[in-house]
Amino acid sequence: MEFVSRPDPAAWPAPAKLNLMLRIVGRRADGYHRLQTVFQFLDCGDWLWFEPRPDGAIIRASAIPGIPMDNDLTLRAARLLQQTTGISQGATIRIIKQLPLGSGLGGGSSDAATTLIALNHRWQTGLTLTELAALGLALGADVPVFVHGQAAWAEGVGEKLTPVQLDEAWFVVLTPACQVATGAVFNDPELTRNSPIITMADFVTGAGGNDCEDVVYRRYPEVAAAATWLAQFGAARLTGTGACVFAAFKDEASAKQVLAELPSGWKGFMARGCNRSPLHDYLARQPDVVC
Repeated sequence: MEFVSRPDPAAWPAPAKLNLMLRIVGRRADGYHRLQTVFQFLDCGDWLWFEPRPDGAIIRASAIPGIPMDNDLTLRAARLLQQTTGISQGATIRIIKQLPLGSGLGGGSSDAATTLIALNHRWQTGLTLTELAALGLALGADVPVFVHGQAAWAEGVGEKLTPVQLDEAWFVVLTPACQVATGAVFNDPELTRNSPIITMADFVTGAGGNDCEDVVYRRYPEVAAAATWLAQFGAARLTGTGACVFAAFKDEASAKQVLAELPSGWKGFMARGCNRSPLHDYLARQPDVVC
């Protein structure tokens, strides 16, 4: 699959992420799972445009297949920022949606984070990144890491973030033709929920894995098949609850060679890992940044 590079200078990036590992170390009294995970961004994703409106309306410029207006995290993020700050302006939001739904690449959360950061800038509402991340947590556990924009070791439900510096490898990512229902995976009675807590040092020396893999591979044979094929070339891993699986390679040429061998009818892409989000690189180039 091909990603559109920056369409024009006004386009805000909403990058993909990978969970380089995901461990479930317990469950809170409210039912949420306690996690340990490592986030790293990719140099590809969705693109968004924001046009302020004086009438206060929050409008999506066009339909997006599979994302009803009521479930659109982008619109919810804009309205939450509007309500929290009391701003009278609205916005028309346009999106080029490239990240597949139900893929584990964080597309909806990334779109929401980009919306919070872009409209905080465009509306001049003056919230800090910490304040924006707190708003984002109400939209989804993955939103704060996109707001802060640094590769991170994460705990809690994924919101307790410690910035980390990781090798910025090249990744081959396979995108099976299915959407994984995250809620169903986390509610599966066979899901591992008591993995021992590890440290970042443990992860660096090879500990980690993804506790969702067994459940996802059982429920979605096409995901299991993609992981089995990719494992011929490197350590294949599920990102989040999937459906995407990935493997890291030392350079672009190695990743390109693996992608060239992808079976007919399968989809995938290669991308560079990023410790700093492309969103923050773009934000830093905008005039009069207030956050």
